Amino acid sequence: MPNDVNKVIIPKNINEFLDLIKNSPIPIKLQIKVCANSKKNSIEFFKEFIKLKIAKPAIEGKANKEIIKYLSDILNLPKNNIKILNGEKSSVKMLLFIPKSLQ
Repeated sequence: MPNDVNKVIIPKNINEFLDLIKNSPIPIKLQIKVCANSKKNSIEFFKEFIKLKIAKPAIEGKANKEIIKYLSDILNLPKNNIKILNGEKSSVKMLLFIPKSLQ
């Protein structure tokens, strides 16, 4: 049986992203590139990474709070189920998503 513990999965679109988070039997860690101070909140999927555009500036944690709020809304997850593990002051962040089934 292969060991998939360190397997990196990058969703290709929003539907795959939603399915990954909602149907996972375990918490999911994803590295996301953030572009703060954008015109509007949006999410883009690339082959190697996920890019999150956030309308709030990266000042006093405003962008980080908006990341949690925006992802909570699109994933229909409580804000407490999304955590920034590292990169709070960086444009590249490691996020932890805890599916509702694990509450």
